[in-house]
Amino acid sequence: MSLFELFLIAVALSMDAFAVSVCKGLSMRRMNLRHALIIGLYFGGFQALMPALGYVLGVRFQDAITAYDHWIAFILLGLIGGNMIKESLTPEEDSCDASVAFKDMVILALATSIDALAVGVTFAFLRVPILPAVSFIGVTTFLLSIAGVKVGNIFGAKYKAKAEFAGGVILILMGIKILVEHVFF
Repeated sequence: MSLFELFLIAVALSMDAFAVSVCKGLSMRRMNLRHALIIGLYFGGFQALMPALGYVLGVRFQDAITAYDHWIAFILLGLIGGNMIKESLTPEEDSCDASVAFKDMVILALATSIDALAVGVTFAFLRVPILPAVSFIGVTTFLLSIAGVKVGNIFGAKYKAKAEFAGGVILILMGIKILVEHVFF
């Protein structure tokens, strides 16, 4: 997997966290840098932790399903991407606030990083070096979450659905690319 492909996956995985960060920023009267950093740390930390856990799980089953790993990667990335697109098109009533309380942030960070667990399983099947990959994903999510707070504080929620949609499309395209490479090359 190239650095560019890893970057695309990192950005795609970050879109849920970005969308929630936009909502958090929207709820702030003024941009609060300390809160933005806390939000970035929670989201970036969980987005790094979950693929690492998925990788550990995937490595355990890697030998048993090597012949089908590209299909599993394709299906997982397609399902995650499709779900992100569906969520972006569904009108929702967000009840987001500016709170950075531990309980609230852990729940949000966990909810936005579940898809990263499945990507970690995919990384195991593709034999992606996990430490650089999860570091890259964590840092990317950290930075995009801080940017999301700022965007939400300035522009409001109009970019939230577009970010989720773009993330979903990227994940689906990455799944198709993996499948095509393994089936035809």
